[in-house]
Amino acid sequence: MPGPGFRPVFHPAGHDHALRHALQDLRTGRWGEMARLLRDTADSGRWDAWTRRTQILATVAAGTDVVHAWRAEEPAGSAAAVMHGRVAVERAVRAHRAGHTRTRTLRQEAWDACREAADLAPDDPVPWIGLLALAVLDARRPGPEHRVPPPAPMLPPGPWGLLAEAEKRDPYNREAYHRMLQFLYARREGPLSEAVNYAQWAASTAPQGSALHALPLYVRVERYRRDRGQVHALDLHWVAEDAVREARRAMDTWFLYCAVPEASQLDLNHLAHALYGALRFPDAARVFEALGPYYTPVPWAHRTPRPDDRALAEEVFLRARTRCLGD
Repeated sequence: MPGPGFRPVFHPAGHDHALRHALQDLRTGRWGEMARLLRDTADSGRWDAWTRRTQILATVAAGTDVVHAWRAEEPAGSAAAVMHGRVAVERAVRAHRAGHTRTRTLRQEAWDACREAADLAPDDPVPWIGLLALAVLDARRPGPEHRVPPPAPMLPPGPWGLLAEAEKRDPYNREAYHRMLQFLYARREGPLSEAVNYAQWAASTAPQGSALHALPLYVRVERYRRDRGQVHALDLHWVAEDAVREARRAMDTWFLYCAVPEASQLDLNHLAHALYGALRFPDAARVFEALGPYYTPVPWAHRTPRPDDRALAEEVFLRARTRCLGD
């Protein structure tokens, strides 16, 4: 356990040391370690690890031509095609956020790349997750494929067909369900009733041990982000009966069953944040211990006056961690 003078570490790989090594190689312009890591991941048959690793690798590769070089060497390789789709989606999403004039072109390129990857890797959920991510870009003016009737009452139309394709290949895929949540966020600013209903539905249908049990915690953070300065004193927002219930449910139905080293750092941070806010300090301490030295700025940044200031987020994390662990 880290002692006095402890400072948290923000690193996308977290406890995944093999991924960390591949990221280091990627940052030097080489793709060999990435290819080896993905080959080993594919051989393991674990779609959760495959999805998580390809997503994190793409966030680094999107600023380079490394995947392009890999595809040139292995044009028929399915892993390279999937990563090509991942990178294309990441670039389109970044362009959309920045309001770039080439967003539409990049979106079409990403759509084509994901469809090609889906053909080359028909059992892989990641190309369909990429199409879900692109759906978010059209959430305000969705096309027909993004206005499919929902699978349950109280849910709005959306890209449910894309989610179903990912689900068919990897049931309860964490990223797929989060991409759908982001689509619902993007439909409109304001009340989050659709997102609340969706998160509760997803969590209620997920099996024990699924990371989807943490999904309602994300909606609660988003609700606070939208409402800050208007309603809810900070402490009252997190100790409300439904907030405490969500935190306890995520603890009891996900955290106690998950393989912590492979769990999403974001999920663990959201759970520690929720338990701390609910004043369940002993439970939060268990999650902080599982995190070890790693943290993510979100959700802690939303407890600060300047959410873009990573240093402030780190200080809030440290205060919460110290209160729970007593170190």
